[in-house]
Amino acid sequence: MPFVVTENCIKCKYTDCVEVCPVDCFHEGPNFLVIDPDECIDCTLCEPECPIGAIFPEDDVPAGQEAFVELNAELSKSWPVITVRKEPMADAGEWEGKTGKLPLLER
Repeated sequence: MPFVVTENCIKCKYTDCVEVCPVDCFHEGPNFLVIDPDECIDCTLCEPECPIGAIFPEDDVPAGQEAFVELNAELSKSWPVITVRKEPMADAGEWEGKTGKLPLLER
Protein backbone atom coordinates (compact mmCIF):
# COMPACT_ATOMS: atom_id res chain seq x y z
CA MET A 1 0.00 0.00 0.00
CA PRO A 2 1.80 3.16 -1.14
CA PHE A 3 1.76 6.47 0.65
CA VAL A 4 0.00 9.50 -0.82
CA VAL A 5 0.69 13.23 -0.56
CA THR A 6 -2.57 15.11 -0.01
CA GLU A 7 -3.99 18.62 -0.25
CA ASN A 8 -2.20 20.18 2.70
CA CYS A 9 1.09 20.03 0.73
CA ILE A 10 -0.21 22.35 -1.99
CA LYS A 11 1.47 25.78 -1.75
CA CYS A 12 3.56 24.59 1.23
CA LYS A 13 5.88 21.95 -0.27
CA TYR A 14 7.91 21.06 2.78
CA THR A 15 10.56 18.58 1.67
CA ASP A 16 11.66 17.03 4.96
CA CYS A 17 10.14 13.77 3.72
CA VAL A 18 12.32 13.37 0.64
CA GLU A 19 15.60 12.92 2.49
CA VAL A 20 14.40 9.87 4.42
CA CYS A 21 12.96 8.04 1.40
CA PRO A 22 15.20 5.03 0.68
CA VAL A 23 13.89 4.56 -2.87
CA ASP A 24 13.60 8.15 -4.10
CA CYS A 25 9.89 7.95 -4.88
CA PHE A 26 9.11 11.65 -4.36
CA HIS A 27 8.58 13.89 -7.37
CA GLU A 28 8.50 17.69 -7.31
CA GLY A 29 6.13 20.04 -9.07
CA PRO A 30 5.96 23.83 -8.89
CA ASN A 31 4.00 23.93 -5.61
CA PHE A 32 3.36 20.31 -4.58
CA LEU A 33 5.11 16.98 -4.07
CA VAL A 34 3.83 13.56 -5.07
CA ILE A 35 4.82 9.96 -4.37
CA ASP A 36 5.22 7.44 -7.18
CA PRO A 37 3.03 4.51 -6.06
CA ASP A 38 5.02 2.08 -8.20
CA GLU A 39 8.27 3.02 -6.46
CA CYS A 40 6.99 3.43 -2.89
CA ILE A 41 7.95 0.48 -0.68
CA ASP A 42 5.64 1.43 2.19
CA CYS A 43 8.51 1.90 4.61
CA THR A 44 6.57 4.55 6.61
CA LEU A 45 9.65 6.78 7.03
CA CYS A 46 8.19 9.79 5.21
CA GLU A 47 4.89 10.09 7.05
CA PRO A 48 6.25 11.29 10.42
CA GLU A 49 8.72 13.63 8.70
CA CYS A 50 5.97 15.75 7.13
CA PRO A 51 5.59 18.75 9.45
CA ILE A 52 2.03 19.41 8.30
CA GLY A 53 0.62 15.88 8.16
CA ALA A 54 0.05 15.79 4.40
CA ILE A 55 1.22 12.17 3.85
CA PHE A 56 -1.05 9.18 4.42
CA PRO A 57 -1.11 5.46 3.61
CA GLU A 58 -3.36 5.00 0.57
CA ASP A 59 -6.03 3.23 2.65
CA ASP A 60 -6.08 6.08 5.18
CA VAL A 61 -6.37 9.09 2.87
CA PRO A 62 -8.91 11.42 4.50
CA ALA A 63 -12.45 11.48 3.19
CA GLY A 64 -12.81 13.94 0.36
CA GLN A 65 -9.16 13.64 -0.67
CA GLU A 66 -9.35 10.32 -2.48
CA ALA A 67 -8.57 12.08 -5.80
CA PHE A 68 -5.01 12.57 -4.55
CA VAL A 69 -4.35 8.83 -4.92
CA GLU A 70 -4.75 9.11 -8.69
CA LEU A 71 -3.13 12.55 -8.79
CA ASN A 72 0.07 11.24 -7.16
CA ALA A 73 0.20 8.37 -9.67
CA GLU A 74 -0.40 10.68 -12.64
CA LEU A 75 1.98 13.51 -11.75
CA SER A 76 4.81 11.23 -10.61
CA LYS A 77 5.11 10.07 -14.22
CA SER A 78 6.00 13.54 -15.50
CA TRP A 79 7.56 15.44 -12.59
CA PRO A 80 11.27 15.05 -11.73
CA VAL A 81 12.48 13.06 -8.74
CA ILE A 82 13.52 15.08 -5.70
CA THR A 83 15.99 13.61 -3.20
CA VAL A 84 17.36 16.62 -1.32
CA ARG A 85 15.54 18.81 1.17
CA LYS A 86 14.80 22.35 -0.02
CA GLU A 87 13.34 25.37 1.70
CA PRO A 88 9.53 25.38 1.77
CA MET A 89 7.62 27.89 -0.28
CA ALA A 90 8.05 31.45 1.03
CA ASP A 91 4.45 31.75 2.22
CA ALA A 92 4.03 28.11 3.28
CA GLY A 93 2.98 29.04 6.81
CA GLU A 94 0.02 30.99 5.47
CA TRP A 95 -1.28 27.93 3.55
CA GLU A 96 -0.87 25.23 6.22
CA GLY A 97 -4.17 23.60 7.07
CA LYS A 98 -6.20 25.49 4.47
CA THR A 99 -8.75 23.48 2.52
CA GLY A 100 -9.95 23.86 -1.05
CA LYS A 101 -6.40 24.21 -2.44
CA LEU A 102 -6.73 21.71 -5.30
CA PRO A 103 -7.54 24.47 -7.85
CA LEU A 104 -4.25 26.12 -6.84
CA LEU A 105 -2.17 23.08 -7.82
CA GLU A 106 0.32 24.06 -10.51
CA ARG A 107 1.18 21.42 -13.05
